[in-house]
Amino acid sequence: MFPIIYSERFLERDNGRFHPERRERLTAIIEAINATNWADRIQWNAPTPVDRREVLPWIQQAHAQDYINLVRQIAEEGGGMLDMDTLVCPQSYEIALLAVSAWLDGVDRALNDNSPVFVLARPPGHHAERKMGMGFCLFSNAAIAAEYALTQPNIDRVAILDWDVHHGNGTQHITESNPRIAYCSLHQSPGYPYTGRSEERGMHENVLNIPLSPRSTVTEYQTAFEGQVIPFLQNFQPDLLVVSAGYDANRDDPLSGMDLQPQDYGVFTHLILPLTHRIVFGLEGGYDLPSLGKSVVATIESCLTASYSKRQEAGGRGKKGKP
Repeated sequence: MFPIIYSERFLERDNGRFHPERRERLTAIIEAINATNWADRIQWNAPTPVDRREVLPWIQQAHAQDYINLVRQIAEEGGGMLDMDTLVCPQSYEIALLAVSAWLDGVDRALNDNSPVFVLARPPGHHAERKMGMGFCLFSNAAIAAEYALTQPNIDRVAILDWDVHHGNGTQHITESNPRIAYCSLHQSPGYPYTGRSEERGMHENVLNIPLSPRSTVTEYQTAFEGQVIPFLQNFQPDLLVVSAGYDANRDDPLSGMDLQPQDYGVFTHLILPLTHRIVFGLEGGYDLPSLGKSVVATIESCLTASYSKRQEAGGRGKKGKP
């Protein structure tokens, strides 16, 4: 079975009818998964409720207390805006806490099962810096998950791979000073948030930024994966890989100018699976609903195919399609 961590509460964050980061993103993904011939191999898991998990201490490691208080205050006062793109609705604070809990659950599940997991949550997080939310993001989910993972037994190094079309300025900002975390981003350049230069290497040579030109295809991406991403991650030897899984580099996405197809994300997944079985995929961007759903399907399908192949190589006798 392939685990997905999801709650209908993530649908409650309301950014307005015409905002790109809307609840329909999640329902489109769920519909696409349920339409596959392997939908019965998905194990849907609710995230641990916030009142049963200590979430705030982990958020406080990544974000300034004044900023956390600001998000809570805006929500309690009925909602408002952090910037022109980043809204806080009355439910946003509690839902953002639950999203962090889901990402932490993803870490627990990947480590316990020694296999991949997908965190289907919103709001996204990779643009949220220590003292500022931006780019639809409130709390830096991937960075928080990485810091949390480092406190678990036998976890010495965690890598974050960010294939969202936009550079994860928040993730890099929070993690680049930690020698036990590596951050790698492939992103369109020029493009929002206009950060992520290749010259930025982190304080411990633990950052790899790969700016890609607009209209890049899977050919350019695969060259970058094989020539830079995989060697960088292999050299770091992570005990856990966290993937900021944004799907907005698709050709049809309204917020980017790249030229990927949904099946290309299956290629990326196939390339990283040999690095470690412990992978947490967490949703970031992706705003064209049909391509978003297909892209997540391609990611999960690649994991399922690899899992089946592994069982076959080990002499498994189960029928194809069975967990």
